[in-house]
Amino acid sequence: MLETALHVEDLDRAAGFYERVLGLKSINKDQRFAGYIAGPRSVLLLFKRGSTQETVHLPGGTIPPHGGEGVLHVAFAIDADALAGWEAHLKAHDVAIEARMDWPRGGKSVYFRDPDNHLLELATPGLWPNY
Repeated sequence: MLETALHVEDLDRAAGFYERVLGLKSINKDQRFAGYIAGPRSVLLLFKRGSTQETVHLPGGTIPPHGGEGVLHVAFAIDADALAGWEAHLKAHDVAIEARMDWPRGGKSVYFRDPDNHLLELATPGLWPNY
């Protein structure tokens, strides 16, 4: 995957969360979206809810309408030895861990929510056959 998108009510609030709590680096932002580096070849896009319902015309072409409704889920890959540090970091930012999972292949996950109630996951290797 190259891009994953979440739709949020308050773009500034969501951007602050992803920058401050997850430490994602902003690569682009305007009034309708914010883009973040989310891995070596992955980008997380946060769209202000309702801002993608019209075709966007840019100098290089057009982007068709699209959207996302409801509470969505995104998992971020982390190193196994980083999990405890992430748990402490979330606690320091008053982000409650909603659940934990020990996977049969040896991976571990922690689950928590962003300000728009999307379910976020930090997952260590051993979750899937290819990770």
